[in-house]
Amino acid sequence: MAFSLRSFFELAAELTSPLDLSTPTSSLAVRQQMNFAQGAGAGQADMIWHDRGTIAASLTTTLDLAGGLAGPFGGNLTFARIKMLLVRAAAANTNNVNVVRPASNGLPLALAAGDGFPVKPGGVFWWYDPTAAGVAVTAGTGDLLDLVNSGAGSSVTYEVVIVGAAT
Repeated sequence: MAFSLRSFFELAAELTSPLDLSTPTSSLAVRQQMNFAQGAGAGQADMIWHDRGTIAASLTTTLDLAGGLAGPFGGNLTFARIKMLLVRAAAANTNNVNVVRPASNGLPLALAAGDGFPVKPGGVFWWYDPTAAGVAVTAGTGDLLDLVNSGAGSSVTYEVVIVGAAT
């Protein structure tokens, strides 16, 4: 099975300040292409998992990265390292989709257990690590990632993509 991935980030901004005789302009352009070739080293990955889901009000979806996710061709995926994570919250959501490192057995993506990142309605959380190390997944002690509906009253919809390596 072969693997390749290309992703792009682009930010283009322009700020102008009209004056009487001129209009000064400040332009900013940041572009980065992020590629992964087949493998487990730096700039390499060999696994991808993606899903669209809905989380009921005040509930949590726990992703088990060490054998708890069904692969696209059957069987379960067991990540050894995570290299990219994308979580996109639906614009129609009322609540946030929080990406959280559980206090118990959490993937060490956030610096401390229980920490996380809010993804507001229509927002995106995108994390990328091109190194060979990535973030280590350790079965039973560091393999869980929670997607949490931040509030009561309504469900939230999200899309998640996880890229990593099996070894």
